[in-house]
Amino acid sequence: MSIYKRVMGKDFYRLHPMLQKRYEIQRGMPFTGTGMMESIKGGPKWLFPLFWTGVKFKLLFPEHGENIPFKIVNTPETGRNGEEQIRWERTFYFGTKKRYFNALMSLDSERNIIKDYLGEPRLFYSDLSLDVTAERALKITSKRQRLVLGRLEIPLPTLFQGLATVTEKYVEEKDAYSIHVIVRNPLIGTLFSYEGEFTADDIS
Repeated sequence: MSIYKRVMGKDFYRLHPMLQKRYEIQRGMPFTGTGMMESIKGGPKWLFPLFWTGVKFKLLFPEHGENIPFKIVNTPETGRNGEEQIRWERTFYFGTKKRYFNALMSLDSERNIIKDYLGEPRLFYSDLSLDVTAERALKITSKRQRLVLGRLEIPLPTLFQGLATVTEKYVEEKDAYSIHVIVRNPLIGTLFSYEGEFTADDIS
């Protein structure tokens, strides 16, 4: 049983059937998809040094634009402690440049949340909550965050957090998944966002 099904319980079955297939990610059942991001936007220009730092960690990037080719790979792995993990590799193709927004997720069964370590190597941590919308879409929301410095994890005050909201749904008319991601800071506003569509390479 996937970590997403376990954390959502009965709500998992309220998702569109193709989203259930999409998130039934477990050993031997990776997910890959390709598509196009209709729009990718960044925050204010004075934050570009932060975005360039993010490039080194495969987390953020300064480029933005429209109709950007996209690939997503979700790979099940086993951590050193035997913990089931899902590696998220999101690649954006700006001409000859590749930019990434990567993460490693696992389940905290005691708190019933998804643990999300962002960047390679890890730079930020977020608690994630998963909910089902009235349209049978999946809504993922980040909660408490920490800055990760090696083995040290420092809780971030709210004003320094980049809180993400991800909405993913299945569009039957197009036989495709629609994705909208927005990362906001309470003080600055939108730091990063992208939206578009992708199709599965390996499920039907």
